[in-house]
Amino acid sequence: MKTAEVKELTTAEIQERLATEKENLVRMKLNHSISPLDNPLQIKVARKTIARLATELRARELTK
Repeated sequence: MKTAEVKELTTAEIQERLATEKENLVRMKLNHSISPLDNPLQIKVARKTIARLATELRARELTK
């Protein structure tokens, strides 16, 4: 998910998406520890997506 896409979302959507992405990251890490993922770079992409969402959420809190 690109930064421009994140900025188009509402605050509620960002919070929902953030929770979903965190759950997916935990699942991917667990699955990767049991048996290697086909593409381990998915973990890196998920972490970056979470960071983008959290950053936008924080920026919105600061502008209020």
